[in-house]
Amino acid sequence: MTNDLNVILEIGPKGKRVVGTAWDWPGLERGGTSESQVLATLQEYLPRYARVAGRAGLGDEFRQQSGLRVVERYDGNTSTDYWGISHTSSALDREPMSADEWERRLRLLRACWAEFDAVAARVSPELRKGPRGGGRDRDEIINHVFGSERTQMAKKVGVITPPGVMLTPDGLKAHREDYIDALRHYHATGKRVGRTWTLSFLLRRTAYHTLDHAWEMEDKDLTGEENEIS
Repeated sequence: MTNDLNVILEIGPKGKRVVGTAWDWPGLERGGTSESQVLATLQEYLPRYARVAGRAGLGDEFRQQSGLRVVERYDGNTSTDYWGISHTSSALDREPMSADEWERRLRLLRACWAEFDAVAARVSPELRKGPRGGGRDRDEIINHVFGSERTQMAKKVGVITPPGVMLTPDGLKAHREDYIDALRHYHATGKRVGRTWTLSFLLRRTAYHTLDHAWEMEDKDLTGEENEIS
């Protein structure tokens, strides 16, 4: 690896949104309305992602990569423009990946899960709402993240987890182990996960979705504010 983070940019067909992903660091992804905005936001989030890299035992490696270097620009789809998150696989997603690198990415996915769990355990049950009272509270976010991973992501590699199982500690642990094993098996055997998503994209989409909502909870945490107001 170089001293810069390799960034891939997914550009919506109408140019309304751009999504930047740190290619070597699953979960570090931000969207915006321009390339310059996306790169600036990614730079701002480096200290937050450093915690994730540290959980994976890769903190020193991550801190050595302080700059950003765009290595690929590719076309997204209408969902890219609408949601401002990555929706399509890049050329890099389609390239072969060594077993060692895949294991490294699995470690980072586990670290994203651990960060999500740690944030969920410390934030207030009620979270700060938007300008018109919108937004989810903590348990609603947890249910959303678990539900999306169960029905939209893990299912693509044959992991069928019944509803509610992930809400228990043992069930969550079993689901995640099954998911990791399936990702490892699909990589080793070269199995496809679908017509549009590659295995690499599936992993980084799972990591991003987990971490994005961890950061959402962190940003909307009301812990301590009740005492300040009273």
